[in-house]
Amino acid sequence: MNSPLAAHWTLDPAVSYLNHGSFGACPAAVLHTQTLLRQELEREPVDFLDATLPQRLAQARAALGAFLGADPADLVFVPNATAGVNAVLRSLTFESEDELLLTTHTYAACRKTLEFVTARTGAHLVVVGLPFPLQSPQQIQSAVLAAVTPRTRLALLDHVTSPTALVLPIASLVHELREQGIETLVDGAHAPGMVPLDLTQLGAAYYTGNAHKWLCAPKGAAFLHVRRDRQHDLHPNVISHGYPRGFQAEFDWTGTCDPTAWLCIPAALRFMEALLPGGWPEVMAHNRTLALHARTLVLEALGVAVPCPPEMIGSMASVPLPAAHAHANGARLDVKGLHDWFRERGIETWMHAEPRPVVRISAQLYNHAQQFERLAQLLRECLYGA
Repeated sequence: MNSPLAAHWTLDPAVSYLNHGSFGACPAAVLHTQTLLRQELEREPVDFLDATLPQRLAQARAALGAFLGADPADLVFVPNATAGVNAVLRSLTFESEDELLLTTHTYAACRKTLEFVTARTGAHLVVVGLPFPLQSPQQIQSAVLAAVTPRTRLALLDHVTSPTALVLPIASLVHELREQGIETLVDGAHAPGMVPLDLTQLGAAYYTGNAHKWLCAPKGAAFLHVRRDRQHDLHPNVISHGYPRGFQAEFDWTGTCDPTAWLCIPAALRFMEALLPGGWPEVMAHNRTLALHARTLVLEALGVAVPCPPEMIGSMASVPLPAAHAHANGARLDVKGLHDWFRERGIETWMHAEPRPVVRISAQLYNHAQQFERLAQLLRECLYGA
């Protein structure tokens, strides 16, 4: 059974889609807005891309800035959060004695970017082991700060971790690191639309996030927020006509592309806000409540302990999977096999194998509690044979 709000999305009604966190899902009304923009673009490409695009981008930035608690002058658009991480890491200069912090929960693509950068510069990666399960956010903060040395140059930290779905204590981490002279690049891929944001107050040197996930904009919509004193060092991954006319000029034009996903961000913000009477605060609270309920169903079905406190949960929750009983289907399946087993039964969810096997569940307005009840039942069947 789907939520009554599911009619606003074009998702396959035969599938319980419990994996919004991977790529998001764009409502039909927002996709229609993008179609109209694309038609306008193709009717007069020169007028759209040359004459009117700068003003359109400024309007989209203003709407996004108001939502993020950010000055629009500190925002640029990128196609995804990984592109934002690349723009920062590949713009900065590192020396062989520098140390760059990341964690064992860092998104794999961003870790690969760090590996690429350190291989070319000779800087050193310092990987901070974060526990999961855990009892408190303080364990995260203590682990990160214990890894700091006089050579630490930059910390790459997820606001919401991808494999473990933990909302990290990012405000206190950014503050404590900055007190020691260390800047932070926050990978906020999942945060916008999941947790409240005030990027100006947060004060991170660099913060990148996706709009195609929890804001439900079209694919290709993301942003990079750079503190004013750090903008002169930043360049996009593609240098084009905007160079060297400044931060926004460089990112606004990196060559011919389809900018309509960015221009749809205001429409996505308005559409999602209107779905519940309390607007965005109610949307985030609804999804968090549903994610916590879904986690409880899975924990009880599998008989495993709560892996993290509720204050570290947003719209996603990960549950470590126990070992499958020898006679159960799950005993013969790896993580991909597990995913396929559930997909064959009409459930799209996300499994991860490292650092230990977990199932990550996402809760969006189109989901319904009965979908998670079915997931919990199937997990028990798959792993325990009953």
